[in-house]
Amino acid sequence: MRRLFPVTYETAVQGATGAAVLPGAPGARGADAADREWGLLELAEAYAYPEARTDGVRTPWLRANMVSTLDGAAQHEGKSQGISSAADMRIFGVLRALADVVLVGAETVRQEGYRPARARAEFAASREASGQGPAPAIAVVTAGLDLDFSLPLFTAPLVPTLILTGAAAAPDRVAAAGKAGAEVVFAGEGAGVDPARVVRALADRGLTRLLTEGGPRLLGQLVAAGVLDELCLTMSPTLTAGGAQRIAGGPSTEVPKRFELASLLEEAGFLFTRYRRS
Repeated sequence: MRRLFPVTYETAVQGATGAAVLPGAPGARGADAADREWGLLELAEAYAYPEARTDGVRTPWLRANMVSTLDGAAQHEGKSQGISSAADMRIFGVLRALADVVLVGAETVRQEGYRPARARAEFAASREASGQGPAPAIAVVTAGLDLDFSLPLFTAPLVPTLILTGAAAAPDRVAAAGKAGAEVVFAGEGAGVDPARVVRALADRGLTRLLTEGGPRLLGQLVAAGVLDELCLTMSPTLTAGGAQRIAGGPSTEVPKRFELASLLEEAGFLFTRYRRS
């Protein structure tokens, strides 16, 4: 893996990888320019959430992690695994290890076969020092609560799974979720949720380092509501054609949302981009 942006003295040094050269830079190969496997803690530093304020209070920060092919497909045959890579999955695991909560849509839970987030020994000390639990909570966004509550995601998580829904959700499904051990959080007046209220509801529970893994419909809602702070997008060097979804769906925004490039890593042709709200 190589860091391509931001460009530093190390990343700009000419090496066997073909990195660009800064004027006057020596020919020695820089550590970040070398194509090598990064350790988990090194990746964690690269993807760290913004620091808390001087008074110790954390402002909620919502980042998304998605993967896309060169022709814009977010899935292949209904799943993201076919367009991913080993490095992509390492970053996936690190982003989870940094988060307080993982926000995901019900359809993605069904399609991807979601399981509870697991504790990572490599991050146990840092999570404890940050006041985090052993693993992030999974928060499922759903209007109909059409979920199999007998799955381990609900019956055997390290941290209780949250169900985010609207106040008009079917009472029998709400009761079923509670019986399975999930905590139901109402974040909307109708059957569905208000994305802005989702962020506030999670922050009220002390869950301010937010990560969403989609799917496209949920990400589209978060983009349209203007609550997404950061997008971690893996560009997969593959082409799929077909009718696969993009990373975000739903109605378009009135004005395109402008984000700025924060960092860019590369490994085996995969580009790991990180964009933050302008």
